[in-house]
Amino acid sequence: MKMKASISSTILAGLLLHPVVLLLQLAPLNVNAADADPLMDFCVADLTKDLYLNGYPCKKPAAVTTDDFVFYGLTVPPQTNNSFGASAVFGFVGNFPGLNSMGISIARLDFAKGGLIPPHTHPRGSEIIYVLEGSLYAGFVTADNQLFAKVINKGDVMIFPRGLIHFQLNVGDGPAQAVVSLNSQHAGFQLIANSMFGSNIKDEVLQKTFFLDQKTVDRLKTIFS
Repeated sequence: MKMKASISSTILAGLLLHPVVLLLQLAPLNVNAADADPLMDFCVADLTKDLYLNGYPCKKPAAVTTDDFVFYGLTVPPQTNNSFGASAVFGFVGNFPGLNSMGISIARLDFAKGGLIPPHTHPRGSEIIYVLEGSLYAGFVTADNQLFAKVINKGDVMIFPRGLIHFQLNVGDGPAQAVVSLNSQHAGFQLIANSMFGSNIKDEVLQKTFFLDQKTVDRLKTIFS
């Protein structure tokens, strides 16, 4: 009798659990692709607060002004007389407080002839680029090392998925310019070469990863550190 009762209890528990499991399987999963949704109309970053948060604390609404929602940084072209012949100006939350909690940011890219924005990633955001002038060979590499790249020209738009290595090279006859937007208030900007050779990784790791001798490792660390 005890065995029958135990078996009956097990069957009953299974019948009660089955609908719960089915509901969990069918229930939609809410996943944030980038920054979390805001909980108010705006949360202008208070950059004066000495707090370490995932984001920034909000200014009191009475202290917010229209200028908090306007960014003037893209009006001045960045210098391109560097080793890459290209540069970027970012409108991230650190210099554009109105972006706080909005999940977006912007940047201006300028290229001298032959200029390159080297392979890099944005760990916290996808990027969309709009070419204002010139021609760029742009692309990204997937996690399984598949390359998606082509020349994009004035007026063209291309997207680079979140976290994937991507690049832009000016292949036109003169300077080039583009504007990009990212779906994060601070998407991050991580240059691949600088991360590998400028971060004090043990030399043996670099030698074995890239099949380099010590002299070449030392030279690259000097360049990218």
